[in-house]
Amino acid sequence: MRIPLSYVIKRIGFLVAVLFTAATINFIIPKLAPRDPVTELINQKIASGGLTSEGAAEFGDSLRKLYGLDRPLWQQYLTYIWNMMRFDLGYSIVNYPQRVSFIINQTVYWTLGFVLTSTLLAFVIGTVVGALVGWSKTSKWLSWLMPPLAMFSAVPAFILALLLIYFLAFKAKAFPLRGGFSATIVVNWKDPKFLLDVVHHALLPGLSMLLVSVGGWSLGMRAMMVTVEGADYMTFADAKGLKGPRLFFRYALRNTLLPQITALAMQLGLIVSGATLVETMFSYPGIGNRLGGAIRALDYPVIYGIVFFMVVGIAVATLLVDLMYPLLDPRISYSGG
Repeated sequence: MRIPLSYVIKRIGFLVAVLFTAATINFIIPKLAPRDPVTELINQKIASGGLTSEGAAEFGDSLRKLYGLDRPLWQQYLTYIWNMMRFDLGYSIVNYPQRVSFIINQTVYWTLGFVLTSTLLAFVIGTVVGALVGWSKTSKWLSWLMPPLAMFSAVPAFILALLLIYFLAFKAKAFPLRGGFSATIVVNWKDPKFLLDVVHHALLPGLSMLLVSVGGWSLGMRAMMVTVEGADYMTFADAKGLKGPRLFFRYALRNTLLPQITALAMQLGLIVSGATLVETMFSYPGIGNRLGGAIRALDYPVIYGIVFFMVVGIAVATLLVDLMYPLLDPRISYSGG
């Protein structure tokens, strides 16, 4: 189905407005903290012996000038917006001279590896299980799956992560306690041994995300399947004598997927924030753990860069799903009249 160009332009304009609003909020919130990142960095360097008290004032002035913190707030905001428009994320305060883009590139693949995999698996498993449980013609024994899935969906991921660490890593010693790979192994992404070690370290964080998410997908899909099964077009299709598998896949499942896909797009955009606490529990070298460290250190450029990266992901994912709707359901049309 053809999507009108005017609608695409309108959605892109809405995307730009969302990004601008989110970037503004992203700038304001860290500034509300009563702490000064430059002062805290100076105190850390003095405590570690890397800086003398005599040179602290000069070092602090140079840092504030470098990051524009000596200028009025409105000038800082205009510089920040201009840099975001050019996707120039600047340099980290705590880890200077590392660029924020370099930090994101070094950590985002770790997060995408286990969070994206666990999210997609949870979506597929939860959607299929929820649809089968809600479908009246399937075996009733599947309904026994819903209580444990509902229980897991009510537990925060980081709480489940702590339980998994204690029982599977600490007690059973079946998984490593922390990190993204073993300290005794050489980092080589072409080495199968290293890749297996990375997967071994990612299984437990991914399992904590999977168990929490699959229950929510199942409950939502079950509720929508029960609603759709009583619709008029389902009754008419059944009266025509259509077989059960065709009724299930072509009529029921297809018409219940739209809300699930919208939620999946939002979930994919939020994978970073959802993994922050889990990555912190496992000391996993992902972007969520790096964001948590930047918030603790009040590293403005890193916070701005990672959060803006998250916002762009959510906005783009939502736009793509919105444009895919007519392909998923022919009843949806964006044409006028």
